[in-house]
Amino acid sequence: MKEIICLGIEATAHTFGVGIVTNEKKILADVRDMYTTEQGGIIPNEAARHHEQLKEHILEKALEEAKLKIEEIDCIAFSQGPGLPPTLHVGKNFARELALNYNKPLLGVNHLCGHLEEGKFFTAAKDPVYVFVSGANTQIIAYEGGKYRVFGEALSVGLGNALDKFGRAVGLGFPAGPKIEALAKKGKYVAIPYVVKGMDVEFSGIVTHCEQLFKKGVAVEDLCYSLQETGFAMLLEVTERALAHTGKKEALLIGGVAANQRFIEMLQIMCKERGVKAYACPLKYSGDNGVQIAITGLLQFTTKTNMFTTEKEIQQAAIDPTWRIEDVAVPWMH
Repeated sequence: MKEIICLGIEATAHTFGVGIVTNEKKILADVRDMYTTEQGGIIPNEAARHHEQLKEHILEKALEEAKLKIEEIDCIAFSQGPGLPPTLHVGKNFARELALNYNKPLLGVNHLCGHLEEGKFFTAAKDPVYVFVSGANTQIIAYEGGKYRVFGEALSVGLGNALDKFGRAVGLGFPAGPKIEALAKKGKYVAIPYVVKGMDVEFSGIVTHCEQLFKKGVAVEDLCYSLQETGFAMLLEVTERALAHTGKKEALLIGGVAANQRFIEMLQIMCKERGVKAYACPLKYSGDNGVQIAITGLLQFTTKTNMFTTEKEIQQAAIDPTWRIEDVAVPWMH
């Protein structure tokens, strides 16, 4: 069987990435650049400008790393959604241009599905309950009844964005997650709300409460520690319920917040108590990257799922900023 090489383009939010992966599980390239700010959060149009300026350079570096010419690529995948419309457009337009110029099939990948498939690609997990925690997304997901289903999620703001919002309020810049993790190691617990509603979690009121405590002079280290411990405990409560409901024997932590070592430690403790295996996507791939898009692109290519092949189809390929994981066709899972 011929080796198939997929080039994946990630552009859902702050990261523009190009990954090149083969169907023999070889990662040939992983090049990315992240838009950051010292103050405030992500400004969509500025992030899109960042991607626009760097896209050619990142592609060039990825092809160089893979020691390939673009003509040798078999298919091109792009993050079709969910995400920020301005940045998604940059990725889609670039992928479309390459597919048309070099006569390659184009694959529209759901970014969340990219995280799920990448988690399995890099770990021994086969059929886990996924704890997907990134900036905008906080969801407990599992494959059941022929598709990925959401068993619980953040009702308003995802945990990553909640941490960033708190970080902005206390002057930590963006992204705040790693800084909060470092400061939390020096903190002690102060009482803050704990909000689990059935299988869902709610972080926005907790952040507001922490901001008010900060204004009253509570040490930032103590607030970082309390916010982390509480947020993670809430998620693990819901994860434990999803494991009980589905009867699955694995839990897999994915998404940017999976880089947090304390979260991994807490997940391992909970899983050990339940007799369940705990996995976490490797630190290097826990954030957004082109490799996750290429991995999923290969699965779609081999099952001809959401693939655009004619010039007309490629021209009409559009982004879907609100594309939910329950609506993604995953025939390779059957």
